[in-house]
Amino acid sequence: MSVRVVMYRTATCPYCQRAEALLRQRGVSAIEELRVDQVPGLRDEMIARTGRRTVPQIFIGERHVGGCDDLHDLDRAGELAGLLQD
Repeated sequence: MSVRVVMYRTATCPYCQRAEALLRQRGVSAIEELRVDQVPGLRDEMIARTGRRTVPQIFIGERHVGGCDDLHDLDRAGELAGLLQD
């Protein structure tokens, strides 16, 4: 799987953990984690890129797919696998 997956997250967020678990189940071996709880200014960057304040915020390739619920919705709709194949 060569598509780049980026996740803005914090260490203890249960939604971040659920999103990561789903991505791993779908074969994603590398997730670029951007820790908004460790890097000053990273949350502001996330908000500017996504318009959202909550974590996780997930990008697959260049597409912003949203948060944990959005990711699970994509999976249920059968669209996640296609995004991960690009």
